[in-house]
Amino acid sequence: MWLLVLPLVALAGSPAAAQRGELHTFHCLFGCPLGAPATNDTVVREIYTLSSNDITRMADWVAYRITPSTIGLSNARNWQADPALSPDERLTEEHFDGAPAALRIDRGHQAPLAAFSGTEVAGETNILSNITPQASALNQGPWQRLEGRERELTRRIDGPVYVYTGPLFERMMRPMPAGPEMHRVPSGYWKIIVLPDGRSTAFIMDQNTPRNANFCDFRVSLMDVQLRSRLVFFPQRQTPPTSALDAELGCPGPRPPAPAPAEITTR
Repeated sequence: MWLLVLPLVALAGSPAAAQRGELHTFHCLFGCPLGAPATNDTVVREIYTLSSNDITRMADWVAYRITPSTIGLSNARNWQADPALSPDERLTEEHFDGAPAALRIDRGHQAPLAAFSGTEVAGETNILSNITPQASALNQGPWQRLEGRERELTRRIDGPVYVYTGPLFERMMRPMPAGPEMHRVPSGYWKIIVLPDGRSTAFIMDQNTPRNANFCDFRVSLMDVQLRSRLVFFPQRQTPPTSALDAELGCPGPRPPAPAPAEITTR
């Protein structure tokens, strides 16, 4: 097992340099996302890379690469605080005390356990920097079904599938019962699934997405994810994006129309 932890400001001597894509990890196709705060810690583990936010104590983004050999049956969940982060920057099990019942949430994996249960380091997915308080209906419903499609796609093409995912904080949500005050439940989540040939499809799901919802109804453009997450994806890609992965993920119909941008109406 190997581990690398880098504050972004240390990658090339300055915050500006750190945002130019000097971080190289095979989890990130066409470069890791840019735009996360310079104070974030970038943690590179064998099965994922993440950017941990000091304020929310959650990852602004997690990147992982699934292959047929990494997939297995989900096993035990032994939660642990991230040993790579300082105590004032990380979540512990105590932060989740009372939260499932009070907030109707699960400990939601960003890099999913089932995608890596075929490896000897699957337990790394249970490190709490890879976990967020995710609505039970979302986690056990459309989000879980989308993760299943990632694994199906990997098996079908017999090759790697790259995934980026992270939380959104777009409206005020309740804090975790055990605190701290800044530790808020995310309002939603985004995900981008991409193949080595550049084909990709993006999704955004709200925390209040119904359990029986069809994940295909939450397809969005890559630009939507970039604008709402404040991150830039695929900074090292030399060619424009190619066609979408919609049909390969079981979403053959047209993408839902994007909502009209909000306007200021009060003079």
